[in-house]
Amino acid sequence: MTDPGPSERYARAQASAALDRSHPITAAFAASQRFTLDEFQIAGCRALEEGRSVLVAAPTGAGKTIVGEFAVHLAMREPVVGGHGDKAFYTTPIKALSNQKFRELQDVYGPDDVGLLTGDTNINGSARIVVMTTEVLRNMLYADSPALRGLRYVVMDEVHYLADRFRGAVWEEIIIHLPPSVKLVSLSATVSNAEEFGDWLDTVRGDTEVIVSETRPVPLEQHVLVRGDLLPLFDDRAGIATAQVNQELMRIRSFKGANFDNNRRAQSASSARNAGYEASRRRPNRGGKRPVRSANVQRIERLDRPDVVELLARANLLPAIFFIFSRVGCDAAVQQVRRAGVRLTSHEERAEIRAIVEERTRSLHDEDLAVLGYWEWLDNLERGVASHHAGLLPAFKEVVEDLFQRKLVKAVFATETLALGINMPARTVVLEKLEKFNGEARVAITSGEYTQLTGRAGRRGIDVEGHAVIQWTEGLDPQAVAALASRRTYPLNSSFRPTYNMAVNLIDQFGRARAREILESSFAQFQADRAVVGLARQVREQEESLAGYEQAMTCDRGDFTEYSSIRRELSDLEKLNRKDANASRRTRDERQRQIANLRKRMQRHGCHQCPDREQHARWAERYWKLRRTVDKLRQQIDTRTGTVARIFDRVVDVLDELEYVRLDDAGVTTLTPSGRTMRRIYGERDLLVAESLRRGLWDALDAPSLAALACCIVYEPRRDEAGPGEGGLPRGPFRTAFAETLDLWQRLDDLEREHRLPGSEPIAAGLAQAMHSWARGGMLDRVLSEADMAAGDFVRWSKQTIDLLDQLSIVAEPALASTARKALESVRRGIVAYSAV
Repeated sequence: MTDPGPSERYARAQASAALDRSHPITAAFAASQRFTLDEFQIAGCRALEEGRSVLVAAPTGAGKTIVGEFAVHLAMREPVVGGHGDKAFYTTPIKALSNQKFRELQDVYGPDDVGLLTGDTNINGSARIVVMTTEVLRNMLYADSPALRGLRYVVMDEVHYLADRFRGAVWEEIIIHLPPSVKLVSLSATVSNAEEFGDWLDTVRGDTEVIVSETRPVPLEQHVLVRGDLLPLFDDRAGIATAQVNQELMRIRSFKGANFDNNRRAQSASSARNAGYEASRRRPNRGGKRPVRSANVQRIERLDRPDVVELLARANLLPAIFFIFSRVGCDAAVQQVRRAGVRLTSHEERAEIRAIVEERTRSLHDEDLAVLGYWEWLDNLERGVASHHAGLLPAFKEVVEDLFQRKLVKAVFATETLALGINMPARTVVLEKLEKFNGEARVAITSGEYTQLTGRAGRRGIDVEGHAVIQWTEGLDPQAVAALASRRTYPLNSSFRPTYNMAVNLIDQFGRARAREILESSFAQFQADRAVVGLARQVREQEESLAGYEQAMTCDRGDFTEYSSIRRELSDLEKLNRKDANASRRTRDERQRQIANLRKRMQRHGCHQCPDREQHARWAERYWKLRRTVDKLRQQIDTRTGTVARIFDRVVDVLDELEYVRLDDAGVTTLTPSGRTMRRIYGERDLLVAESLRRGLWDALDAPSLAALACCIVYEPRRDEAGPGEGGLPRGPFRTAFAETLDLWQRLDDLEREHRLPGSEPIAAGLAQAMHSWARGGMLDRVLSEADMAAGDFVRWSKQTIDLLDQLSIVAEPALASTARKALESVRRGIVAYSAV
């Protein structure tokens, strides 16, 4: 980056002096950083120093976490009095991000003052700074945990997860239920409705500063890779405000005929040199395939992945992240690079990589390393390449992240999950395709997803600019790519909905009436109410038009609105009679009778003799068309007003029918003993778990069988996954308990649908046999074969199983609680127990 000129240095010095006087804590904190803070970072810190909460929305990699770290700094400035000091909680949506932040804060404040709580990990949970996953804090709030005493600041990193369909409600629960004295730091990606979200935060949390920055700290250069040429997406000669698509790309898309190659050869060398990316000494086509040509169309062949990696290496554009929307594709890409003999590391770097990997994986058993493909994985790392996706063992993913941050791994082939929060900035991001499979079909990525993915390009303090590279594919439209890259449309929409656990906790703490009021303060209802305001405005405007139409239909012989209503009804019935020619004789006779009656009413009506009848009729047609529109708008208003509270009432009705709550003679709703048990059961299937415990369906299970059944509760099969059949289930009491639990699920699902609730998917036994084998001490290779899944997936489902078993060990009757603890320990071993923290 260029050094600022004298005038800019003077302006900065003046601003710094003013900051020193008005916000001394912010000024001292800013001075301690290794880079100059941006204006939005300083604004966020100032707001916290003034005692306000803050929402910071900024692009990926902009450094918004600095504001969260300042909140931690403020908490730690206060001295410890009587053994207690101010606390700060730092929440993240995923465990990997929690682990990363835990290590970073330990480096600053030391191990004694920093703790970690992620459900399956509990390290120094009573520390003054605790990093945790969001669900952990929600559970602490409902349990009124003693750890909340002294809490002054809560940082909610990646708060835009609030829109997540499955987990988003947790963010709203925390924001609503945090004590008023706690200042909230909400860190979000750039969203198009940050002001609306900030207005809601201001409503429920009090004084909240909204700070939005759309400026990337490192500029982004965008390119399209056509064969071996990196061509700018935008015309360099156009200004930012009038950026135009590179016309050479448009010519490539539309060029026909035999002169294509001659034109490209003449243009490609000069354009590549001008951009500084000449791909000299290109490797021959490894596949041996010749370009497919026709008389009219030139097909542009894509470079193989090894060629792309080497092109980026020659252009000094590594390290790079290649986003491939498939795990299989990521692993295949690494193998392609390996087979091509690509090596991106020096001898010294390879030795450092091996030392780090051996240190980080020394706790894994040798027999497990072979099953996990450790030696091939290590060889790929030593070459400087790796894959990164949810199927990898968490320990392996953390090693890849660490090596990439150290600039030892130079090319990572990753799924889109890498774009969500993990601190892995690169110089270059490569998108092989601009579409992905969403579980049902291949769909184009959104502008928000494009922004999130390319946000990884450009390392602050290292790179002058970041680079986004889109590979040319058949049918690529440069104009569409440019529009995708230019838009910033990523709205934050609430996914909040009341759950059974939420309902019993709210009723227990506040009573039913107050609980309804609290739910009405959710962001979901806030957005619905804002929509209602707009709809109501439309209704008022259109009602004025209706009044005008009524005025135009004024008839001194009667009510023309009534007359036109009879005419409409008659017309509709006549159309129906003509259309439904196959109706029964009885039906047709009944319609003819109705038609005759309507004609008599119309002819007897005074307006039938009005000389302006046909003119009034034209106004009436407009009136009724607009009236239908107004009626639909009113219906929308009715459905949106009080939406969340209505769903809450339906949830409580189900709980009442199952006797988790009771209504006394005074109309007060209270919890039954079963309802008090449900307070500590969290998860998508809270009602099924609570009801299974109450009915004793799992009492006869041993530890491996209980682990397998808990796995059935949490496991979500792939869309195309077939069940194992009875022969594939663990033998003994498990089969009976599973059948009874499945039958119970069906009855609960029917009950929910009767109360107009969405119900749920049936429990799935696809992983039951593998979990049973694992809990019995089975070998990893056999268990993964039975599971038919990657090690990382098995670990993820195992940890969710452990989380449910931990809940059972707390809320179940003593005998079953003891079995749950044994089951938990039998699952938490080997690769499941291993953690790099």
